[in-house]
Amino acid sequence: MKKAILAKKIGMTQLFNEKSEFVPVTVLEAGPCSVIQKKLVETDGYNAIQVGFIDAKPKNVIKPIAGHFKKANINPKKFIREFRLDDISEFNVGDEIKVDIFVQGDKVDAIGTSKGKGFQGSIKRHNHHRGPMAHGSKYHRGVGSMSSATTPGKVKKGKKMPGHMGARRVTVQNLEVIKVDVSKNLLLLKGSVPGPKGSLIFIKDTVKA
Repeated sequence: MKKAILAKKIGMTQLFNEKSEFVPVTVLEAGPCSVIQKKLVETDGYNAIQVGFIDAKPKNVIKPIAGHFKKANINPKKFIREFRLDDISEFNVGDEIKVDIFVQGDKVDAIGTSKGKGFQGSIKRHNHHRGPMAHGSKYHRGVGSMSSATTPGKVKKGKKMPGHMGARRVTVQNLEVIKVDVSKNLLLLKGSVPGPKGSLIFIKDTVKA
C-alpha cells in the first residue's frame, strides 16, 4: 500500500465528464488525517503509521487515549486507524495527510461498513425465488428444501437461510477518482461506496493496478 486516507461519506451526486456524459459520483470528505504515532519493526514488529481523523469532544475521550494524543501534541480525534504503507520514512508525528495525495484518474479501493438491514428472509438476503402465489399454494416466501431427505439426514453446512443482513465490512475495488478539491478536502469517486451518509470510509490505492 503506497497511499491511504480516511474519509467521511457526504452523499452521492452526478456530474459531466469530458465526453459530456453523466457520471454518478460519491462525495467524500477526505482528511486531513494527523499522524499520531510511527510503528517500527525494531519496536513494534512491523512498519505502520497511526493516524487520527475528525476532532473529538474532550469529554468523550478517555484518559489513556487523551494521554496518547497529548504525547503527540495533537487534539483528540474521533477515529484512530493504522496504515501499513510501503515507506513510512517520509512521515513524522504531527504531519497531516491531505486529499492532495490523490489526483484525477487514480484508481482506489473504498472500504466501509454496509447499511444494516436487520433480520431478513432468504428472498431479500440471498435473492432466492419465491413459490407459487396461487390460492392453493401453501408455500410463498419460505426457505425451501432444507437438505437431501434421509441421506445425509441433516441441513448441509453453508445453507443460505434467513438472518441478519448488512452491517458488514465491504470493499469496493478499482474505483476511479473523478475530481479532487483540495480547498474543501473533497474526493469524488465514480460509482457508489458502502455505508450510510456520515460513515467512515477507508480509501487506499487499488490492489488491481
